[in-house]
Amino acid sequence: MIKSLGYTIYIGEKVFKDLSSFLKKQKYSNCFILCDENTFKHCLPGLIIQCKELKDAEIFEIESGENSKSLQLCSQLWETLLSYNADKNALIINLGGGVVSDLGGFVASVYKRGIDFINIPTSLLAMADASVGGKTGIDFSGLKNSIGTITQPKGVFIFPEFLETLPKRHIANGMAEIYKMALISDKVLWKKLQSAKILDNTFITRSVLLKNNFVKKDPLDKGVRKALNFGHTVGHAIESVLLASEVDILHGEAVLAGMICESKISLKKKLISKKEFDEIVNTLTQKFTFAPLPALLFGEMVKATVNDKKNTKLQIQSALLNGIGKNKINVAVTPMEILESLEFYNSITI
Repeated sequence: MIKSLGYTIYIGEKVFKDLSSFLKKQKYSNCFILCDENTFKHCLPGLIIQCKELKDAEIFEIESGENSKSLQLCSQLWETLLSYNADKNALIINLGGGVVSDLGGFVASVYKRGIDFINIPTSLLAMADASVGGKTGIDFSGLKNSIGTITQPKGVFIFPEFLETLPKRHIANGMAEIYKMALISDKVLWKKLQSAKILDNTFITRSVLLKNNFVKKDPLDKGVRKALNFGHTVGHAIESVLLASEVDILHGEAVLAGMICESKISLKKKLISKKEFDEIVNTLTQKFTFAPLPALLFGEMVKATVNDKKNTKLQIQSALLNGIGKNKINVAVTPMEILESLEFYNSITI
């Protein structure tokens, strides 16, 4: 059990009992479960069996994937909520990965000026990162998470056994955020990850604890919490451009590429040593599979970084490393530095 900003994060086998207690105490007028086709099939039945308070919940099923984080789908969900006469005392339960929690949290945060929502993450990415911290959002005009709110859930219920339904690619997708968390704030965790051969549930708990520390210090993402964006300035640009070109890429895969690129920029700015840089690149390339990026799209990727949410006055602001286990926020980065980092990334994938 981890205390956050007005809510609790529950982790482990007893989370369904904790969820039942939560629902009995709150006495919501309606419960709506948002899921995709995968969690509908693999996770929803077990949830309903384990938590009988949800036997009458309405189910909203969406298509999996980043394309669901759209204003059009939000509109459909709001219309559906209205058709069910959902009032201010209704609850949305986000049963899924990062897409479901981002979308469902945003829909809840603005419906009738805000109704409660909770997150039940089913992917490693969501368990270790996306379900915690209150960031909600959708993609708009080709830019990832360009519309959203910071609204804390009323609870997060993490059941690691859900990971047994995930393919290996999605496990690696979530591990990316755990490695990021180690690089920016926990050198001991970084060393443990280097020697780990399998996913240990303690990595999830540690990642959540570390992220929660940032969130509690900076709930509105104005200061130290920006460190969590390491790998994301370039990573979000890669993800946005490739998704627009219909290339199949997951968020964690784009962030991993962004971590390589932003480690290169950290080295250029003398924030990390060559030894540290080599250690980072060698570790990540040993633990993950990297594919080359289409060089013809580098210009679009650089352009996309100009629209990153962290920027000020069109100056690209990035969160970089300041040694392994440490970070430095609000570092000005030039378009040329980003282009050079993308070129370096491709050089290690050959």
